[in-house]
Amino acid sequence: MTDTASTPAPAAAIVGQTLTRLEMQALIASAPTPLVFEACDFEGLDLSQLDMQGFEFVSCSWIEASLYASVLSGSVWRGCRGRQADFEAAQLQDARFDSCDLNNTNWRRARLSSAHFKASKLTGANFEEVAHFGLVLEDSLLIGANLRGMSFRKMQLQQLDFSDADLAGCDFRDAVFVGGSLRDALFKLTRFEGADLREADLGGLKLEDARLFRGATISLNQAAGLLGEMGIRVA
Repeated sequence: MTDTASTPAPAAAIVGQTLTRLEMQALIASAPTPLVFEACDFEGLDLSQLDMQGFEFVSCSWIEASLYASVLSGSVWRGCRGRQADFEAAQLQDARFDSCDLNNTNWRRARLSSAHFKASKLTGANFEEVAHFGLVLEDSLLIGANLRGMSFRKMQLQQLDFSDADLAGCDFRDAVFVGGSLRDALFKLTRFEGADLREADLGGLKLEDARLFRGATISLNQAAGLLGEMGIRVA
């Protein structure tokens, strides 16, 4: 006997479409389950405040799109291009971004609790005032990003490039750096007590910043390099 109350089958993927806001609203209203989009074009589109919880986006273009205050918790993004997209105030709890180009994106006041970024480009991204408990960043570029005040305490930081990033007020206490870079990053009131920095690139560290690393662990080669950059020769 057929169970008429069974869960609806997943919706078929929407492939290769260039969509308008009205079309997206109609799709959202008619969908019994989260939608899947493949190779769709959302460039420059304003999708602010729409509910796209659990949606999946594969190889889609989001360049300069606005997702302001959208509900995107549990969403999945794979191989998407989103240069200069605006995620301000969006709900992105448990969202996952894999191999995405998100350079110069805006995440200000977004809710990123338990979100996961892997193998993604976040150069110049703005993470000002984000809610980020449980956030995971892995094998990603954060060159020149604004990460002010974020906590990475006790996290294992896998191949993260923080070169030239604004890390003022960040908490790296007891964090373990597995590769990655802190070269020429901005440190002001940044905390590193108990951090393991032996695999990180510490190039460009200034004398006035050295005290911030008190209590951290670095390698002998790193120590010699830092002294050399400060004009101190090790005989």
